Amino acid sequence: MKQPFKYLIIHCTATREGQNVTPDDIVRWHTSPPPHGRGWSRVGYSDMILLDGSRRTFVKHNGDKWIDDGEITNGVKGINAISRHVVFVGGLSADGQRVKNTLNNAQSQTLAAIIDEVLRYQPDVLIAGHNQFGNKACPSFWVPKYLESLWIPEKNIYKKDPFGYGDMF
Repeated sequence: MKQPFKYLIIHCTATREGQNVTPDDIVRWHTSPPPHGRGWSRVGYSDMILLDGSRRTFVKHNGDKWIDDGEITNGVKGINAISRHVVFVGGLSADGQRVKNTLNNAQSQTLAAIIDEVLRYQPDVLIAGHNQFGNKACPSFWVPKYLESLWIPEKNIYKKDPFGYGDMF
């Protein structure tokens, strides 16, 4: 059943700065049975942005204002049927001990291109970070501030901050 496409959610892989993560790694982490994976029936993200800025699409979208059953991914429990999820590689310091915005220029350019693409076919979408829906640091930066730097229209910036992460980043 189609649901309205309401949210574009930004995620990080929560891996060390510079650590290579492949699309196959993501698929394995999400779909392998526990304890080696989450045991999900499908991957958690629509798209992945690798360290070099290249993009891997896991789940294609047909470019409309709806999320069809085949377009659902497992990014944020409770809103997956109305969301699209994009992940970039990184999110932790090189030593793995601290949350860190590791989004590099190439990744940022690709993320901005994905956002622009989505806004063209769903001009009412709200864009947010995973940390605005769950008590976790992902994507390791405050997405509303990032979106403002890209001159994204105010109406598309989800600003709720139930966990206080806006003050952290």
